[in-house]
Amino acid sequence: MPASTGWGRPEDLVENLSSMDTTARLKALRDVKNQIIGNKTKKLSYIKLGAVPRVVEILASDAEIPLLVQSAAAVGSFACGNEAGVKAVLDSGVLPHLLKMLSFGDNKVVEACARTLKMIFQSSLAPRSEMLVGQRMELLLNLLNSSNENVAEVAAHVLARCCESVEHQQAIVDAGGMQRLVTLLSGTIRRREAALDGLAALVKNNPQLSLQLAAMEQGRPLALIIKFVKDKIPRTRFLACMCLANISRSCPFCYPQEWDIRTSMLAVIVKLLEEPGQVGEESPIVLADIVANNEELQRAAYKFDAIVKLSALLQRESLPTKQLEGILMALAELCSRLEESRRQLLDQDPGKNAQAAIISALSHPSESVRVASCTCIKSLSRSVKNLRTTLSDERLVFPLFKLLDDPSPVVQVAALSAVSNVVLDFTPHKSVFFQCGGVSQLIQLSRSMDPMLRLNAVWALRNLLYLADMAVKEKVISELTVSTLTSLIHDPEEMVQEQALAFVRNLVYGSVDSVQQVFAEESAILIAVERQLCIACRPEGVYVLSNIAAGNELHKEAVMSFVAPVSQEGRNPSPILRFLQDMSNPQLRVAAVWCVMNLSYPDSPGAVTRVARLRESGIEQQLQKMVDDPCLDVKDRVKTALEQFTGLANV
Repeated sequence: MPASTGWGRPEDLVENLSSMDTTARLKALRDVKNQIIGNKTKKLSYIKLGAVPRVVEILASDAEIPLLVQSAAAVGSFACGNEAGVKAVLDSGVLPHLLKMLSFGDNKVVEACARTLKMIFQSSLAPRSEMLVGQRMELLLNLLNSSNENVAEVAAHVLARCCESVEHQQAIVDAGGMQRLVTLLSGTIRRREAALDGLAALVKNNPQLSLQLAAMEQGRPLALIIKFVKDKIPRTRFLACMCLANISRSCPFCYPQEWDIRTSMLAVIVKLLEEPGQVGEESPIVLADIVANNEELQRAAYKFDAIVKLSALLQRESLPTKQLEGILMALAELCSRLEESRRQLLDQDPGKNAQAAIISALSHPSESVRVASCTCIKSLSRSVKNLRTTLSDERLVFPLFKLLDDPSPVVQVAALSAVSNVVLDFTPHKSVFFQCGGVSQLIQLSRSMDPMLRLNAVWALRNLLYLADMAVKEKVISELTVSTLTSLIHDPEEMVQEQALAFVRNLVYGSVDSVQQVFAEESAILIAVERQLCIACRPEGVYVLSNIAAGNELHKEAVMSFVAPVSQEGRNPSPILRFLQDMSNPQLRVAAVWCVMNLSYPDSPGAVTRVARLRESGIEQQLQKMVDDPCLDVKDRVKTALEQFTGLANV
């Protein structure tokens, strides 16, 4: 017989929630709660019928313990795993009542309210800022010392979820929250785990508070956290690793023997990847944090077989969203620098199941998973040989292309970043990208009002032109248009300007025909570059001039009119002289010397005349001052340039 046989009509159950009869109210509460557990459709149905305010009213006004327990549990069921449910319970004003009930005299009521409060604060809709003011903050801090472990744990959990910003973190510390959490480290297993969770959130991305925790009480709390890394309980080990990872990432080298401790943490967290439940689900993202931007730790993780284990996990069916995101981010970090790590993931996957899972994640309903998948592909696409031979063009490019039109700008930026790497060296991928309309989409995004989308779209177009043939360059510039490119060169955002100049650098690199493109529409592109160089010293802009100067005589003369300008009054100061004298930017000096070298190339017909003009502009004298430049690349180029000047002087 179906379990729902004894339940009345939903409308009648909702009506009975306000019945004057205690037994009827209690039965209605239990029936509603049992129907909505794990059933999203039922939850939404009862929310529409107005059940939530009636349930909250029972919690707020009844004194019967069974009613209070069941009403708190029902609120928790509405809030569990459902944003619409969380919104409904918060809109009904449940929060003050739950907080009040944490001090109630009956443990069953207290624990039911504590569980519900914890569920609410797992949602992004939870009113975090409201918990950190006045009496609510004081209440939470006092509850950390509650004799009821469930209550103390929930208080620490809520505090941890409230650490959304540096201001939130500082507010908790200023109220004494760090000290109280540190005190809990010496308590029971549940209390210390709650403390580790709270402290990890408190110091995350906060160098000042990380240093403060590391230095507290002459390092005793930190020593205790380090000790917990080798605790016999998996969750304690995990939380200790998470806490230390947050400290190390925010404030590197803020405690002694950090390298040895982080290596030890790494070995622990890799083993925890295979733990069942929450520990195993959350371990991958902690692994990603531990090895982030650290090649030596990434190498150590490789030796611990982290990639093998992550790859095996990735091939499991129905992974929880948080675990899938963590696995992808961990693989992204581990493969970001080391070729052997990329090779291990790509070459030792004969069935290509792990690769298929990474690509499949591009279409995952979770925004964070789609971003993580793009980030992982970005790291893998740094491996030219492996990616070309293991991923077919269509399997990779088509899903990435779709994400360029994702409703989330965050996903679009991540996809653009991955596309930038994918098209950099992979000629077959460039071809497929053209076929599926990817270039048009990039150009459309380069005109976006969002500066991050503009930046990354121009970056991708720049990489698309890297070592591209003339046909590709002509297709891109004809669709982008000269006017759009000149606008991007003068974009309000400096980073967009820099990428636009780099785009032009790749556009004019190579053949004479490539160089000729900046002279279209009355040299609009060249004029835009020169104007930008008059405003700011940009290496990419100087490299544009250098590449143009590698063209024919007309191209060289166009650059000379900027490098060694002449007016009716005589010679004007050379802009290139300013670049050569800039000791703050070695790349700028390298680019400037390259430009001089290309203008003075001995085999070109007008070289003698150009060298004479450069000499009159003070270029040779400046080069002689740079023979001992601290940058070796500059020093070598200067030597070559001076040899060319000397050789042409004797012609």
